[in-house]
Amino acid sequence: MAAKLKKGDKVVVLAGKDKGKTGEITSVDPKSGKAVVDGVNIAIRHTRQSQTAQGGRLPKALPIDLSNLAIVDVNGKATRVGFRMEGDKKVRFAKTTGDVI
Repeated sequence: MAAKLKKGDKVVVLAGKDKGKTGEITSVDPKSGKAVVDGVNIAIRHTRQSQTAQGGRLPKALPIDLSNLAIVDVNGKATRVGFRMEGDKKVRFAKTTGDVI
């Protein structure tokens, strides 16, 4: 199945502790159905100091379920994603406005 949300998409969180926050997808794991969004679902991870990096308590963005994310359209609202054929190419479009993503 084609991916409705991809790396680099601007998304808004629909559910959970970060509901309403927006961010950009940095990575997607289609097998587990999760994505990492910068600035969302942040947890503190304790890391040991190494020769290259300073240790301590570092914030890290953890994966969030794809069902809790919606893409943001040109108006800044959450929208669903649809697929249609334009010529011989399959494209994603926003269901609210009909614009190609």
